[in-house]
Amino acid sequence: MVILYVGFYFYRTNTTKEDYYVGGRSISAGHIGLSIAATDVGGGFSIGLGGLGFTMGLAGSWLLFTGLAGAWIAAVLTVPRLKKLDMAHPMLTFPDFLTFRYNGRVGTVAALISGIGYIGFTAGQILAGGKLAAGSVFSSITWADPLYFSLVMMALVVILYTVLGGLKAVVYTDTVQWIILLSGLLFLGFPFAYYKLGGWAVIRDALPPSHFSLTNISWVTWVNWSFSILPIWFVAMTLYQRVFASRDVKQARRAFFIAGIFEYPMMAFVGVGLGMLARVAFPESEAETALPRLLTTVLPIGVTGFVLAAYFSAVMSTADSCLIAASGNFVNDILSKYFPDKGVGIRWIRLSQGVTLLIGIGAFLLATYFTSVLRIVLHSYSFMVSGLLVPTLFAYFSKNTCSQSAMISMIGGGSTTLLLIFSGVMLPFGLDATLFGMLASLLLYVVTRFFTQR
Repeated sequence: MVILYVGFYFYRTNTTKEDYYVGGRSISAGHIGLSIAATDVGGGFSIGLGGLGFTMGLAGSWLLFTGLAGAWIAAVLTVPRLKKLDMAHPMLTFPDFLTFRYNGRVGTVAALISGIGYIGFTAGQILAGGKLAAGSVFSSITWADPLYFSLVMMALVVILYTVLGGLKAVVYTDTVQWIILLSGLLFLGFPFAYYKLGGWAVIRDALPPSHFSLTNISWVTWVNWSFSILPIWFVAMTLYQRVFASRDVKQARRAFFIAGIFEYPMMAFVGVGLGMLARVAFPESEAETALPRLLTTVLPIGVTGFVLAAYFSAVMSTADSCLIAASGNFVNDILSKYFPDKGVGIRWIRLSQGVTLLIGIGAFLLATYFTSVLRIVLHSYSFMVSGLLVPTLFAYFSKNTCSQSAMISMIGGGSTTLLLIFSGVMLPFGLDATLFGMLASLLLYVVTRFFTQR
């Protein structure tokens, strides 16, 4: 109810597209930083981290090390450039940046890739929340399928307050949700589960020795995570909105440094640690459902409620950000070309709310199709990164950009990744399709620019 009230409060105060999509460009580094961490980790990685802790132990924490590296590299290399450009030429979305550096057609293609990717992200978060609720709050219902009912409830709450409040509602609720998540897991969930399961001796004997080693990870997995996740810090619409929402360059950089340290080591080890404890309690369980079972059967009732609230907070903090990002792509970067803004800001807010609602419904339907949270999140990452990274890096660091090369690079890179993913082709060494999509994107950009210049 509090979250819905926040959405309704900002529903009454938002009067322009800048209010709805970039929070009036007036939000502090602390709120932005916590919102970035909450959005990046969220429900998908929270549940996914538990699954990794279940299957591979402490080494699963390397997944979020890519978040620390990506955030800090972006803070040094790209965030200052982007914010300075935004202060000179106000922007609302990531495709606005590509439109400025290339042209409108490049921005439109980028908006399609980004928007579709964020629909997938949103679906992943709804699925994470549904699994959590189905394994805990709604596990005992018999008059409906617990998972489907949970998906409906999660989708309703997330869609309602995001549709109403826009980015301000998203950022300020993210701050509270991240505090609840980290404190709930660190100070309640982990200590109580550790004690209830019998302490170190029981845990050590129940888990394979490899679960206590940070080297229990193959080089292929490390490469796949790096190329799927680290590049997202340079192309994610949610991150561009946070940069644009910051007050100035200093605040924007500080926000990214804050986000990185909250991801690794703080959240990384808590998440996989709880997954390891879940394996001790339910060794025969499916990896991503063991953690909800641990929370509802091992912890005391009061602690269970708070920790479950923490995980639901994580789910909502990412789902709302992805939803508002996808809405911004379709409204600002595509529909605005056909329905020009005539200065009536409230009309655009109502259009944005309607599009946000439709995207939320689409994400819910997609969530009912997939079964693995981490799979849908990583597929969405792969599609976006392989299509957008190469032209984005050229936009930042090359003086001679080529719009035609950017178009062909985006379409070719994203298509290559999708083709490899859904064709089921066995790739060399088990490498992820993202790497090959990025290589195709780079090759297409360089070759096209060479012939264009000739």
